[in-house]
Order: sequence, then C-alpha cells, then structure tokens
Amino acid sequence: MKNAFGKATLELTRGDITGLAVDAIVNAANKYLAHGGGVALAIVRKGGPAIQLESIALIAKRGPLATGDAVMTGGGMLRAKFVIHTVGPVWGEQSEEKSDTLLRRAVRNCLTLAGEKELKSIAFPAISTGIYGFPIERAARLMLGETAGHLADETNLERVVFCLYDEKSYRVFEEAFQGL
Repeated sequence: MKNAFGKATLELTRGDITGLAVDAIVNAANKYLAHGGGVALAIVRKGGPAIQLESIALIAKRGPLATGDAVMTGGGMLRAKFVIHTVGPVWGEQSEEKSDTLLRRAVRNCLTLAGEKELKSIAFPAISTGIYGFPIERAARLMLGETAGHLADETNLERVVFCLYDEKSYRVFEEAFQGL
C-alpha cells in the first residue's frame, strides 16, 4: 500500500526490515545502543558486528541517548547504507501525552537526520510497540501522522516505508494509513 505525500511516497510493507533496499533503516534502540533484542538484534545479526562496534563508539563519545534522540551508523552488510538508531518511549514510564510527544519526536528526529544527510529513502519499524509496550494502534496513528506532516514540507526524502514484521501489525498500520 502506498500514497503520495508532497513529493514523496509513503508506503506500507510487511516483512523483514533488514532486507529492504533503502538508504537507511530505523532501529528501535535502547539508550545505550546495546543491540541485544528485537529489531536491534536482527539488524546486528544481518548487518554484522561493525554496526554494534560503531554504536559503542558513538555512546562512548556522546553518552546515552535520550528518548526521542536519533543517531546514525553505517549499515554494515545490510542492503541499507545506514542505520538510524532512535529511542522510543517505554509505555507507562510517563503520561500518555508525554509518551505520544516522545514517539513523535523520535520519528521527526529520524526524518530530520535523514534529510540532513541528504538520504532519499528510509524505512521504519513500529517503534516502541514490542517490549516497550506502546499500544500499536496509537503508535501507528502517531508515526504515520508525523511522517505525513514532515513529507508535506520541503524534504529530500522521496520514499518512506513502514515495514511491519507480522500481519496483525500490518493491518493496524493499514487502517491508520487509510485515515490519513
């Protein structure tokens, strides 16, 4: 499923984000960029140890990431040239309104970083909806809405993909996508 927003295409796909041919994929990371589970582990397994080593060097230089921050490493052996790591909110650690703001901030910072690096394409997973417990219906609306708003402005991005691993997640994002 895809649609034009501004000069870019926003699309949904189901599958493994690590295999996408885009300039950057987004990693739903923890604040220390210790890629030990979920999407982060899948990225490092497929992309190789260079991603984790570069992440360690980034954290040593700048310290832990705050929720909503986004940083970039190389993509190692992935088809994507880069990985943009962002920390999404943990559901229940703050108010629902604050969680919403932090998730939107994470998406916006990833899109902004991609633009600063003059990337043309980026792919997102469903940030914070796994072990961080963010309700997926809420995340889908927030993430897609933030992205559509960003693409309506001037941007270098030509293609933004939301890659959902399972059918249930895809269907939730599909419903939110139709409401844009």
